[in-house]
Amino acid sequence: MIDAIAWKFRTRSQWVHLPEKYGSWKGAYARLRNWAIDGTWERVFTALLAQADADEDLEWVGAVDSTIVRVHQHAAGPAKRGPGRRARRSRPRAVPRRTDDQNPSGR
Repeated sequence: MIDAIAWKFRTRSQWVHLPEKYGSWKGAYARLRNWAIDGTWERVFTALLAQADADEDLEWVGAVDSTIVRVHQHAAGPAKRGPGRRARRSRPRAVPRRTDDQNPSGR
């Protein structure tokens, strides 16, 4: 069952494409989900981490690539206007424009 779960995440494939040699995809998915819910995966990874740390087999490295860091859409500022798009007015003009027949100069 662990091989089936590892295959799924290694290949990034959908569950329905799980090879028959691993058994039913529904069974593998259900097992993964149940182990996630009941904390089995957390206990396994904690034990593996403790073992590797005790053996001094870990090298802690942290890095953040700024090309993949994105802010939330509301924190990114106002929407950009594309070519040919005009800004919308949020309120009507305070003074209406004059028409030709209202021009006081008579021109």
